[in-house]
Amino acid sequence: MTLNTRLAVGAVALVAVISAGFALVSSKDAPHGPTLSGWMKNFTPLDAPAPAPEIVLMARGNKAQNLADFRGKVVLVNFWATWCGPCIREMPTLMRLQEKLGGEAFQLVALSEDRRGWAVIDPFLKRHGLTELHAFHDPGGKTAQKLKVHGMPTTILYDRQGNERGRLAGIAEWDSDEAVALMRYYMAHPPN
Repeated sequence: MTLNTRLAVGAVALVAVISAGFALVSSKDAPHGPTLSGWMKNFTPLDAPAPAPEIVLMARGNKAQNLADFRGKVVLVNFWATWCGPCIREMPTLMRLQEKLGGEAFQLVALSEDRRGWAVIDPFLKRHGLTELHAFHDPGGKTAQKLKVHGMPTTILYDRQGNERGRLAGIAEWDSDEAVALMRYYMAHPPN
């Protein structure tokens, strides 16, 4: 093979590799789903949105509230407990995410799995400077069971129509750029 032929074959191969790379990158960033990186690389989106079952949350004063009450907002439900070390580490990041995005389009629900309820939840939140966190209680762990939450922390994302869009089992920095971008993606994109 002559030098010119080898160069031509090499150029064709290089163009093929570059084209394949662009195809992979563009399919990953296509509008059918969010880009997942950094702390959100462990977020597992669902292939198809799954309607949330009826979920009752207990607010302070044991006032019942339904997850459906937040319909129209993207809702991030975080399952945590006062005795869970990774939960304690990520709680301030959840509060900062709520401060950044909370309002008309986004709602954080920090759902405690503590068996003793508000008797331990409130002192914990005060001690850690988390009194502005939208905390709720899951009496008897019924919601965690219903949603098949197997460990803490686990965080589930619901779209504006109340459909589960995905979840992340384990710790994350919820105020990171990639987490904020994920929330904004679902705030801007209605379900398929």
